[in-house]
Amino acid sequence: MSDFNGRPVLVTGASGGIGAATVRQLVSAGADVTASGRSVRNLETLAEETGARTLAFDLTSEDSVRDAIEGLDLYGVVNCGGNGGEIATPMETDISVFDEVIAINARGALLVTKYASRSMIRLGRGGAIVNVSSQASLVALHGHISYGSSKAALDNITRVSALELGKHNIRVNSVNPTVVMTPMSAGHWGQDEVGGPYLETMPLGRWATEDEIAAPIVFLLGDGASMITGVCLPIDGGYCSQ
Repeated sequence: MSDFNGRPVLVTGASGGIGAATVRQLVSAGADVTASGRSVRNLETLAEETGARTLAFDLTSEDSVRDAIEGLDLYGVVNCGGNGGEIATPMETDISVFDEVIAINARGALLVTKYASRSMIRLGRGGAIVNVSSQASLVALHGHISYGSSKAALDNITRVSALELGKHNIRVNSVNPTVVMTPMSAGHWGQDEVGGPYLETMPLGRWATEDEIAAPIVFLLGDGASMITGVCLPIDGGYCSQ
């Protein structure tokens, strides 16, 4: 694993499973981690465990994001804050839910990128951003009109940001995981009639773990990935190769 030598990294969504696992692995790799998330209790527990600092801000508010990030010196960012939305078809979707999912998953990540990249440019040391997207942006999944659309937007934010920030030696990539059986996922994917047929079509045939998503995130942030930018990396057990 890369040695980050105290480089400062911000992780949003750190109160959830993938975000918390990423914080743990980054701290183990020598990063100076600031963790942000919705659950204050989970963040406090994570901070006690890892020594990471905590930072509260609202991903849906530009003022809140700007006020929180403008004064930070940052090398890296993991945009892991997310909203799973609803399971619905395009014919049934609640547009207010769609708007909420877009506001957090795509707009929120863009706001963090906007102000974090200013910090990186100001410092002049380059940097790396990893956006936590989803296989739902790469293939059509039943019921995922809101979530999949938000992550497809996030993938384009990744590509355009990589193009625009490359001249500052700032790399931007995304990881596109399959299902991790977190509480957010279990309500839908934990159903036998949903999860069973899905796993039968996946070459590796199992759910991913939080650590299996966190490890590629840490790699993409580190020096071993210094020539990788603009990539959307499936971590999906081969599902998207079908």
